[in-house]
Amino acid sequence: MIACKPKTSTYLALSLVLIILFSGLIYILNHFYTVRSFGIIFYLFATVLLTLVILLLLVKMMASYKFISAGKSQIITRLPLRGKTKTYALDQVLVWEEEKITTNKRVFSQLTIVFDDKSSFTLSNHEHLNYDAFLDYLQKKLLKKRVDKMKKK
Repeated sequence: MIACKPKTSTYLALSLVLIILFSGLIYILNHFYTVRSFGIIFYLFATVLLTLVILLLLVKMMASYKFISAGKSQIITRLPLRGKTKTYALDQVLVWEEEKITTNKRVFSQLTIVFDDKSSFTLSNHEHLNYDAFLDYLQKKLLKKRVDKMKKK
């Protein structure tokens, strides 16, 4: 069974950024409460901006916290924050596609799988472990259901 799960290093880095942003927000609010050496517009702008960035990062972290497993002619998707686990047979996969983008001599790959209940699952090579093994499994078992960019044009 091939299990793709989020990389711990990605979540540690994002958590560190969140802690820094949250500390900055607390500092700005404390500075406003005690010193007030800047104008009210600066405090309003800074707190709104920091709050929005914190919320966007939290939503991104929660949305990408998902697991997928493949093996024994089935694919199991698990979304722990929603409490959902679904098991799909391989014939329930409608299409799958891999997109590759090369920037700064690094390849970013994203895999999207669409199931017959119109739900989809997306994972990337920089955010999930065992991405290459999962891609090899799909190429072996579901090569006919792959969508190529050349066919779409």
